[in-house]
Amino acid sequence: MAAFLVMLREGVEAALVVAILLAYLKRLDRTAEAHRVWLGTAVAVLVSIAAGAILFATIGELHGAVEQLTEGIIALAAAGLLTWMIFWMSRQSRAIKGHLEARVDSALTSGGIALAAVAFFAVLREGLESALFLISTTIGEDANTAQLVGGVLGVLGAVIIGWLVYHGGTRINLRVFFRITGGVILLFAAGLVATAIHEFQEAGVLPILIEHLWTLDWADPGGSTFWEFMKGLFGWRHNPSLLMLAGYFGYLIPIGVGFLRSSGTPKVQELVQS
Repeated sequence: MAAFLVMLREGVEAALVVAILLAYLKRLDRTAEAHRVWLGTAVAVLVSIAAGAILFATIGELHGAVEQLTEGIIALAAAGLLTWMIFWMSRQSRAIKGHLEARVDSALTSGGIALAAVAFFAVLREGLESALFLISTTIGEDANTAQLVGGVLGVLGAVIIGWLVYHGGTRINLRVFFRITGGVILLFAAGLVATAIHEFQEAGVLPILIEHLWTLDWADPGGSTFWEFMKGLFGWRHNPSLLMLAGYFGYLIPIGVGFLRSSGTPKVQELVQS
């Protein structure tokens, strides 16, 4: 579920970028240039997949404290990027359309590969973030088919939403979509902070203090599909340490309050109006 959610969220952002570019070309009556947008998008996707595969393979070769330290750093970096992504989208999304259209105007005068480069760099950022986030969902456990399927389904869902937004055949309240997914992703990010602390404790970088504040055997993710789901999405632990719990709520409370109080919630559906 976590893989599905983060890939859906990131995928929708990438799909909106492509939709903005295509809609602007259509408005300029330059649809013949659309293939350059698709070229840049395709190359960005391939580079992101390659980068994710290399990072995943590299982590798989690590062992012991080095592996735990690396996984902790990745979890913390992913939590930071997720937080930045949510607040950036809520504050800057109104400027995305104008910024991309200005870059398209400049690219059309330059000709050649310039338009493909606009799509490439815009989508590449989302793709690299997606690769990092998808890898972060596997920290502390073996990658499995469910995570892969969840990620693929998230991307497919994003493609469908992007297509619907571009063609305007169905009204999708993207403002509500980003608000809801943003709130759930903050819970996921809080779980990543707790996971990072756990990995740092395993590596000996952070002290244990109180190893287990409680132990709830009936809520062990290893023996229940529901609690396994809770672990994957929200970072649930049936026997958390003191620092893990402190890190979870130390992140969630101030960041969550900031998210709820953030002003200027984006009307993202306005971004792709032609």
